[in-house]
Amino acid sequence: MATTPHDALAELLDERAIHRLMTDYTRFVDFGEAARIAGLFTEDGVWDGPGVRMEGRDEVHRFFAERESVTRRTSRHVITNIAIELTGPDTAVATSYLINYRHDSRGDVVLPVPVGHPKYVGEYHDRFARTPDGWRFAERVFTNTFLRERSAPSIAG
Repeated sequence: MATTPHDALAELLDERAIHRLMTDYTRFVDFGEAARIAGLFTEDGVWDGPGVRMEGRDEVHRFFAERESVTRRTSRHVITNIAIELTGPDTAVATSYLINYRHDSRGDVVLPVPVGHPKYVGEYHDRFARTPDGWRFAERVFTNTFLRERSAPSIAG
């Protein structure tokens, strides 16, 4: 069945809304508003990654509210290679790459902060659901592909 221009435009707008959801997530965590991430999930949404699994918006909120309180950390979550597929009128999936740069200061953060290699590089595997409030994460799964080794503590003599 051929896609009409109206259908193509609706799909494009859905993909754009999902893309915006994904970038809002990174901006919220990087600019001190991590607790807002919970609002990007469905009520029963799941966040799953290495050593952390959160089920439901309340657990997501608790976790990211704690992350928001870590003011000595500067991070930038760079998402790329975003591939969104609409799987139904109200469902979608996406994969993307994540490159995370992170620096923990010992005192006040002064920009720019020093950085070497990214802290990690991995992939997001997302499922989305359209809700009355718009598109939301139904599930966000993160897997590491590359992980920066911890530096050995320096011994000053």
